[in-house]
Amino acid sequence: MKIKYTIIFFLLITSTFFAQVTFVISDLPKNTLQNASIYISGDFEGWSGGQEKFKLNKKNNSYLITLPKQSGKINFKFTQGSWDLVETTISGNNIDNRTYQFIGKKDSVKIKIINWNNPLEKKSTAAKNVFVLSENFYIPQLDRKRKIRIYLPPNYDTSLKSYPVLYMHDGQNLFDNATSYAGEWEIDETLNKLYKEIGFELIVIGIDNGGEKRMDEYSPWKNKKYGGGEGDAYLDFIVQTLKPYVDNNYRTKSNKENSAIMGSSMGGLISHYAGLKYPDIFTKIGVFSPSFWFSKDTFYYTKKHAQLNNTKMFFLVGEQEGENIVMDMGKMIKLMKNNGFPYKNISQKVIPNGQHNEALWRNNFEEAVLWLFEE
Repeated sequence: MKIKYTIIFFLLITSTFFAQVTFVISDLPKNTLQNASIYISGDFEGWSGGQEKFKLNKKNNSYLITLPKQSGKINFKFTQGSWDLVETTISGNNIDNRTYQFIGKKDSVKIKIINWNNPLEKKSTAAKNVFVLSENFYIPQLDRKRKIRIYLPPNYDTSLKSYPVLYMHDGQNLFDNATSYAGEWEIDETLNKLYKEIGFELIVIGIDNGGEKRMDEYSPWKNKKYGGGEGDAYLDFIVQTLKPYVDNNYRTKSNKENSAIMGSSMGGLISHYAGLKYPDIFTKIGVFSPSFWFSKDTFYYTKKHAQLNNTKMFFLVGEQEGENIVMDMGKMIKLMKNNGFPYKNISQKVIPNGQHNEALWRNNFEEAVLWLFEE
């Protein structure tokens, strides 16, 4: 019997050891940079665009990288070191995220890159009422600089009104296909349409992510594998530095009833946390495809801070994002309700065929923002 259990244990260890995947790129397009460095970037490393530890090794005429076993399915793309040089379709358009489902044993996958993005050839799709507030807005809490984008309502220059404000993460992906790395949210097109149809008015502040610092900034808690731990400083920047600047320089309704924050994936995690930590600043929270898996502490913190009578949260997830993401969102909502968060202040939506991408978030932004600001 002891020998039998020993064999089973050995098989389990062996299976775990070989549960990895090697990606091999042997076919590259003509516009590949000379002496190119190629990186894999995805949800497993914070969509950084290219970290050194995820740089592919060049061997003869091929590039390859072996990833250790991950949990379930990963989403990813290949770049030449930044999202400006991400892989595209032959015509230069965004491609869907690549996906890989770990199969429990050693695997090898051949990849063909069809084309690389050329930012000089990509036309901007941003509306005329989208502007760059600052190319290098200083973040004193982190001693970094960041590009900040702003959407103003179509009637901003012709009225004396003040407007509610929505703060959003991953600013590169909100307004402009030319700066996005996976397709844009079309925030400007959606809000311009709502203004024309029903007179809905809103200022949106888009904060670009920090590339390889994205995971660090979007979680207050550390993950041994993926980083994190700078979320408090990042939110302090928004609350103590950026929001006061916006309120002082633009006609805003600065009270908590007219201040919202929203994001997806890790941006969903930090938005959820912001709603709990700063209920006197933000009372309208958009939590799309939240990365609650990143740390168990998010559940402990929520349990202690769930008694918020005036905060509204809109939760969104797609069934194809992975079983754990769907389950974690349900677990979080149940935890909130059981610890004092009003049922009527939670809206939850599960999209049957929804995937972890901008298309999911873009298609549900209108419903979310109208529900959050329905009064």
